[in-house]
Parts: sequence; structure tokens; C-alpha cells
Amino acid sequence: TMATGMAQSSKNAITLKGSTELVTEFFGYAVNNILYQRGVYPPEEFERKHKYGLGLMVTTEEKLKEYLVQVLEQINAWLMSKDLQKLVLVLTNVQTKETVERWVFDVQTDAEITAESEGKDKSEKEIMGEIQAIIRQITASVTFLPLLEGECAFELLAYTGKESATPSEWEESDPKFVRDSVEMKLRSFSTKVHSVDASVSYKTEGDE
Repeated sequence: TMATGMAQSSKNAITLKGSTELVTEFFGYAVNNILYQRGVYPPEEFERKHKYGLGLMVTTEEKLKEYLVQVLEQINAWLMSKDLQKLVLVLTNVQTKETVERWVFDVQTDAEITAESEGKDKSEKEIMGEIQAIIRQITASVTFLPLLEGECAFELLAYTGKESATPSEWEESDPKFVRDSVEMKLRSFSTKVHSVDASVSYKTEGDE
């Protein structure tokens, strides 16, 4: 019976690598979802995928797909090296260059964990439930976020530890804050290795 007990406990153990995969995958779906919900790309450039018990829209546009794969590979590396502090998705008005919306995912990493560490005890099912709740909330937020005027472009900003070098595809950036903004805290999820807190800042209406 000892052996089966051990097999069972390791199945629930979330390692740094396992957690990194879950968080990176979440970022991929969350970014796609926001780009779809906020109309940054036309709806016909998305297809429905089944994930987290939800139907989620994922881009079919080749250039965007390539870009996101590249970004997520780097995010994965920064999560593994425990350097990622936050990922920010910025929506900018193409004409005025003004930041109109800023989606922030704050990342906390367990200080002690290394790639060799024993996993943390939390079931993937529980984590998936927490992720599902955030994704639902992102989708629902469209109902109260102000309508985005004009064409918008997006950028992804990553905040990393001082020591981590900026890869060649990334450049140093200013934080691109939204002026006169309202911030709304969204849910968070935790793998016990990483915890991710989401929020969105947006321009208040009637401020021309």
C-alpha cells in the first residue's frame, strides 16, 4: 500500500516546472481572451478552444500566433528562473498613442523553491478551478469597461528582477500607465509555487 500512497501524493505535487507550465499556459489564454473581448483583432481571426471547462477564443492570425509563442517562451524562462514579477498587457489608442487600458498580472514566486525541489501539495483540479474563475471574470469585465474608441494596438510588458538580462526581442519600456484611471482588482490563483493576482486599470468616462 505504501507504493500506491506515494504515487498518489506525487501526482498532486506541483513542481517549479509544472507550475511554470500552468502559469505560462494561463497567460496565453488570458492574453488571447482580452484581445478578443476588447476587439483588438477582428472576431473572425479567432477560433474557439475548449479549456478550463470554458469555450475560449484563441487567435488564428499567423503573425500574432508566432509573436505570442515567442513571448510565452521567454515568460516560461523567466518563471523558471524566478525572475518574473509581473506581466502587463497594455492597450493603446493607435491615433493618440495614449494608453487606454492596462491589464496587470502580478506574480509572486515561492522564495525557497528550486527546479530540484519536491513539489507543493495542491491538486491541478483546484488550480484549474481558480484559473477558470479569473478567465470568467475577464470575459465578464467587458460589460462594465468603457467602450474603446478608435483602433487599439497592444503591447506586453514584463517586469523582471534587476539581475535578469533583457533578451534581444524585448526592449526597455516605460510603464505605460493609464492617466486618470480607475483600477479594478480581479481574482487571483495560486499553484502554491506561483501566485498570480490580476487587475485592470481603465480610463474613466467623460475625460476627453
